[in-house]
Amino acid sequence: MKVLVMTLKKRIERFSDFSIIPKDWQLVFAEFETDTQRLLELGGDADVIFVDAMQPVKKELIDAMPNLKMIHSEGVGFDWIDVEAATNKGVFVCNNAAANSKAVAEQAILLMLAVLRRTVEGDRMVRDARQIEAKSNWSLEGIRELWNCHVGIIGMGAIGQETAKRLKGFESKVSYYSRSPLPKELETELSVDYLPLEEILKECDIISLHLPSNDKTKNFMNLNRFRMMKKSSILINTARGEVVNQHDLMVALKEGLISGAGLDTISPEPVRPDNLLLQLPTEIKDKITFSPHIGGVTEQAFVQMHRFVWENIRRVEQGERPKNIVNG
Repeated sequence: MKVLVMTLKKRIERFSDFSIIPKDWQLVFAEFETDTQRLLELGGDADVIFVDAMQPVKKELIDAMPNLKMIHSEGVGFDWIDVEAATNKGVFVCNNAAANSKAVAEQAILLMLAVLRRTVEGDRMVRDARQIEAKSNWSLEGIRELWNCHVGIIGMGAIGQETAKRLKGFESKVSYYSRSPLPKELETELSVDYLPLEEILKECDIISLHLPSNDKTKNFMNLNRFRMMKKSSILINTARGEVVNQHDLMVALKEGLISGAGLDTISPEPVRPDNLLLQLPTEIKDKITFSPHIGGVTEQAFVQMHRFVWENIRRVEQGERPKNIVNG
């Protein structure tokens, strides 16, 4: 079994349990190489591609690999893989769905609290010896507590459910929207209720996005939907940057359609200095709290994800059907 590894070698060494990897497997490390010809030189005869979730796997590479049986995302995302090309060639595309759901849910809660408490702005003001100014002004403006917020979760897969579990501990009222409502017994267990999308947007103080990135969800949050939200509400995105129209988010903040946002992801990645959301006017730049797309990259998540990938590769080697197939 030959594996073309298109992610950081140091990450494999740090988080993979080599005792479960057969010694006769050949691992070829390409790291973040993107040139198709170079990748083919390194591992054109590989049976499996093990790839970083943000690393492209192009049709040209897939078509030129005669032994390829599976492409496995290191994470949950697989939108950088040419799934159609893989499907046409009979190659499994698999991901690590749910492996980092707890980690991402924690990041969503962190961003909710950070925006509500203006954590980043407050840190800067204390460092500038403006602590009393911040404390005096913010106490008059009003600081909201999470338990007193109605949180709307959009997308109720594994991460959405883990987020709901954590909000239960904060005693927040939680509603959700999903294409398919949860079973009633699970709603009861999670202390959530289903609301149509328009009602979620109109009624909730916090909107937390947990959607996959695809053609149907691109620019899901746009100006029309921002106009439905409360002016005091905030947006949290720990999904993908593409699900939010960034120009419309800037307009929403500038016009006061919403009060703030907490973003673990913006588009495109890697983020560049000229990104629209990094060029906000002074009066609204503190309305966004960023984190560097680290929601799902905790130590525990990587250990689980790598173990799952190696186990799935073993299934393919033994002629079994792998788990978490995303292309049918």
